Amino acid sequence: MTKKKIAIICGGPSSEHEVSALSGAGVLSGLDKNAFDPILIGITKSSQWVLLPNDHPLEIVKGTMPTIELNQNHIELSPDGFKLNGAKMHVDCVFSVLHGEFGEDGQIQQMLENSGIAYVGSGVEASAHAMDKSFAKAVFEKSGLTIAPGVEVTGLNWKKMTDGLTYPVFVKPSSGGSSRGTHKVKSANSLEAAIKAAFTFDDKVLVEQAIQGREIECAVLERDGVVQASVVGEIIVSPAFEFYDFEAKYLDSATTVQIPAQISESDSIKIQNQAKQAFIALGCQGLARCDFFYTQQGEIIINEINTMPGFTGTSVYPKLWAASGLKYTELISALINSSLKD
Repeated sequence: MTKKKIAIICGGPSSEHEVSALSGAGVLSGLDKNAFDPILIGITKSSQWVLLPNDHPLEIVKGTMPTIELNQNHIELSPDGFKLNGAKMHVDCVFSVLHGEFGEDGQIQQMLENSGIAYVGSGVEASAHAMDKSFAKAVFEKSGLTIAPGVEVTGLNWKKMTDGLTYPVFVKPSSGGSSRGTHKVKSANSLEAAIKAAFTFDDKVLVEQAIQGREIECAVLERDGVVQASVVGEIIVSPAFEFYDFEAKYLDSATTVQIPAQISESDSIKIQNQAKQAFIALGCQGLARCDFFYTQQGEIIINEINTMPGFTGTSVYPKLWAASGLKYTELISALINSSLKD
C-alpha cells in the first residue's frame, strides 16, 4: 500500500508562531510513519513558506521558543497545488497546526479548498466564527449555553461601554489565542492600559466579568460524522500566576492538568454534552477543545472553543484523549483518515 503524503504546516504570522512550531514538532514525532510520509512545511513570521528537514529543531531550548526562519527551499500553495521551488509537489492531506491568525481564521482553509487538498479540522466558515470570540459567544448563547457577562469594544467608545462593570474583569483580543494580549484587571484605573494592549492584537476587544470558578476543558473529536467528547480535565494554575496566561501555559511549567477533573459524574457528562453542543452549533469539523468555568454552585459557563488547540504530545487536547483511551499516534491517524474520507 502506498503511503499517503501528509504536509504538516507550522509557524505562521500570528502571535502564536512559536506555539505552532511546538505543535508541528509534536505531530511530526507522533505521526505513524508506517502509514504516512511526513512533509514538514514552516511559515515564517513574515509569511514566507519553506520546506524544513524532518530533523529541524522545533523545541524549547533554555527557555527560548522555536521560530521558523527563511531558507532556500521555497514552498508555494496555489490553485494548482503545492510547489517546491517551482516544481509540483504531491500532497494527499494537510495537517495544519497554525494557531491564531491565518491558521484558525479560515484563511489557510480557503487556500486549501481552492487547491482541492484535503485537510484536518474545521472548514472556512466555522474556523472564522470560532476564532472570533465575540461572534462565537453569541452563537453559544443562542444555542442555550451560558456565557460570561461582558461587552465588546471596538474603539473610543470603550469608556461608555464599560461603565457599570464589576471588577475584576478580563480584557482580551476577540480573535487572539494562547492568552496573548489577555489581562486581568482589578480596578477601573488599570482598564485603559489593558484595553490598549489588547488592541495591539486585534481591532475588537472583549471585556468580560471574571468568573470565580475552576477551569475545565473537554476535547471534541469528530470522525466519520460522529462527534465524541473526551473525559474532562481541570487546569490547575500555580498560585504564582494570576490566571492561565501565556507564560503559565508554555514557559514556566506552572500548570498541571488533573484528568479526570474531580467533579461529579453528572456534571462531567453535562460538560461533555455542552462541548459537543458548542462544536455542532459553530459547524466545526475534526477537532476542537472547549474551555469552561465551573463555579462552586455547579454552574457551567463556556469560555471559548479552540479549533486548533496546542498539539504537542503533552498538550491538553491529546492528554484528554489519551485518558479517554485514544493514544497520540492513533488520534493523529484518526484525524487524517477522517479528513481523507470527507
